[in-house]
Amino acid sequence: QEHLVESGGGSVQAGESLRLSCVVSASTYRTHSLGWFRQAPGKQREGIAIIDHVGRTTYADSVQGRFTISRDNAKNTLYLQMDSLKSEDTAMYYCAALFHKRLSVDYVNYWGQGTQVTVSS
Repeated sequence: QEHLVESGGGSVQAGESLRLSCVVSASTYRTHSLGWFRQAPGKQREGIAIIDHVGRTTYADSVQGRFTISRDNAKNTLYLQMDSLKSEDTAMYYCAALFHKRLSVDYVNYWGQGTQVTVSS
């Protein structure tokens, strides 16, 4: 069973925008906080944004003010709107279902398959 299925990655120029989507299975959507992580080549996977059941959000400093996480309860879908993209945002992006609202891989129950985002300067 696939709990999370992502889409929306691609290649853009610095300063442009992208929106990632993640369709979540109904049972997982109801019972978990949802978040986005990313992993650049040679680096550890890092949490960048998380949203809980009532819509409270937390962001990593690296994306605060540029990225927006949201969820659509009617569609069981998680989004990440990424604006003012920089070359250092280049990474594989993963959506995740977390059993605790913390931006840490230690709290992830399920991962999406990942989608590549490449930003050229």
